[in-house]
Amino acid sequence: MANHKSAAKQARRNEVRRQRNRGWRSRMRTEVKKLRSALEAGDVDAARAMLRGTLGLIDRTARAGVLHDNTAARYKSRLQRAFDQRAAQA
Repeated sequence: MANHKSAAKQARRNEVRRQRNRGWRSRMRTEVKKLRSALEAGDVDAARAMLRGTLGLIDRTARAGVLHDNTAARYKSRLQRAFDQRAAQA
């Protein structure tokens, strides 16, 4: 429990930020899973439609400070590489 007014306020802020970050991260992970499942199913057209939006969402998540920039770059690189490999097979 906070012993000062400023500490109590900071605890409230931290909780709001935690919930906001949790929402961003959850939404991003859901979109990544959808894209990966489309790739594994071999549905290149659906994956192509989802790819741009998913990569943009990863960028926005990093810009919001939820993900480190390099982590976002790694996610994007791996998804793009998986898409390119699947598209080459099709």
